[in-house]
Amino acid sequence: MNILGISCYYHDSAACLVRDGEILAAAQEERFTRIKHDHAFPNRAIDYCLQAGGLEAQNLDYVVFYEKPFVKFERILETYLSYAPLGLRSFLMALPAWIKQKLWIPDLIRKELRYDGEILFTEHHQSHAAAAFFPSPFQQAAFLTMDGVGEWTTTSWGSGRNNQVQIASEIHFPHSLGLLYSAFTYYTGFRVNSGEYKVMGLAPYGEPTFVQTILDHLIDLKEDGSFRLNMAYFNYGAGLTMTNARFHRLFGGPPRQPETPLTQRDMDLARSIQEVTEEAMLRCARHVHAQSGMENLCLAGGVALNCVGNGRILREGPFDNIWIQPAAGDAGGALGAALFAWHQILGNERKPLKKGDRQKASLLGPEFSDEEIKIYLQSAGAVYKQITESQLIDEVADLIAAGQVIGWFQGRMEFGPRALGNRSIIGDARSVTMQSRMNLKIKFRESFRPFAPAVLEENVSEYFEMTAPSPYMLLVAPLRREKRKKPAAGDETAWGVEKLKQVRSEVPAITHVDYSARVQTISAHEHGRFYKLVKKFARKTGCPVIINTSYNVRGEPIICTPEDAYRCFMRTEMDYLVMGTLILDKKAQPAFVETGDWRKEYALD
Repeated sequence: MNILGISCYYHDSAACLVRDGEILAAAQEERFTRIKHDHAFPNRAIDYCLQAGGLEAQNLDYVVFYEKPFVKFERILETYLSYAPLGLRSFLMALPAWIKQKLWIPDLIRKELRYDGEILFTEHHQSHAAAAFFPSPFQQAAFLTMDGVGEWTTTSWGSGRNNQVQIASEIHFPHSLGLLYSAFTYYTGFRVNSGEYKVMGLAPYGEPTFVQTILDHLIDLKEDGSFRLNMAYFNYGAGLTMTNARFHRLFGGPPRQPETPLTQRDMDLARSIQEVTEEAMLRCARHVHAQSGMENLCLAGGVALNCVGNGRILREGPFDNIWIQPAAGDAGGALGAALFAWHQILGNERKPLKKGDRQKASLLGPEFSDEEIKIYLQSAGAVYKQITESQLIDEVADLIAAGQVIGWFQGRMEFGPRALGNRSIIGDARSVTMQSRMNLKIKFRESFRPFAPAVLEENVSEYFEMTAPSPYMLLVAPLRREKRKKPAAGDETAWGVEKLKQVRSEVPAITHVDYSARVQTISAHEHGRFYKLVKKFARKTGCPVIINTSYNVRGEPIICTPEDAYRCFMRTEMDYLVMGTLILDKKAQPAFVETGDWRKEYALD
């Protein structure tokens, strides 16, 4: 039986194909259109999924949409009526898209896919719950889903047993931890639904100056993790912005303008909202444990991408084990919807694997053979050499040790927002200059942004205060004290982004200013050639840790194809590109002729 899951029309549109309960393929639309967070109907992602399954649309048994549009529209109407006449402008701006598209999802699916079979709908947080529990390694577990908003629900918890997920309790719009965090994303000058991870990365540079102000004025946070927001300070209920004048007076001024210099206040705001969010996540987890009596916890929803909060739940929470859906946001709703239909609606059995999960390392996207890669490179006039895998591993390990930056393109593309070793830019974590070089010369992004380590699973506890696997880069852990270094004389009083200049550890390129790191553990059975590379690097250097960051520049989605990889390679100061068993030296490439103003396209000018 073939089931296609679809999510779209908010952000991160995606498609997923499930066959007899197995996840065959999944991808975000942005990877094909090159429009970051593309929310359009995912035609190209659907085409890929069908191709991966060897199907035409008419061969599908079911198509499942990840939420219920009429219920969502009901919420928008009721919200408008409760604020009227305020919000008329935003309502009129939203109405055409609903009238033309969003209320006619069945007709749209039939038209776009030329499909005349059955169409099912799940609730938004049912999709999140299904994406959290069904691929997990647990026979039974509690789940917690937190995001901006679905139809009405913003937070839900419940239990998964065998082939069923049941929601026990919900918090409804406008009270939303995700929207609270997005309000501070907006206020500190970053893009909502895109820049939240920047706020999380900025937080360690600041002090928790505003925590009590947030708790006193913005959110009534109860001991059981339930909460209510004081809507007098927010504008998202009726307006076109997240915050209002009262919010701005509370924090001493208007929102930061994008791309202007960051101030200590911005850093303190980021630290403060991060601490409040972590506390809310911890209280929710404790309550869910007490109410469910379960020892395993599954997480999904956009807030589950807050890997600092996830790390605290793992270390400080009451659960023995946690599993986080790597595509935790709306893209993962496509996967959850398809699995919900297979297990819960159709009643099919579910058996966890004896080892690992059913997410397949989240390597669910397109892959390209060496021959396909060569065809493109030859058409582009690129200069390359092809060597054996063992030669490749040996040579690239030496290049990393020599301080070279490598574009690494292998196997199937990742599903979700993280590059996990198949569409990655990699480098030496021991380098004291690599963090600033990769940020400014390769990623073209803010200098304060940290990089993540990829570490051999068997060595993770030697470097980090964690023993659990973290294959999806969704847990932040402290660096072990014996790997840390004290700031040099005169650097002890550094503040803000000046802290970047401190050499804080044996692996400074991946050590954030609070001695933390967003850890990815890699294993032989899941990560193949990437594991072999890091293993070889460890044998040569004694260090089982390298930098792993997504293969893209700021404002661009992670690359998908060999063409995407080569273009990004030539536009940046990467030194080498490895695709399959082909290796390209930047110095040997012909002059690259750019078409169009790509820096303007990705907001880099």
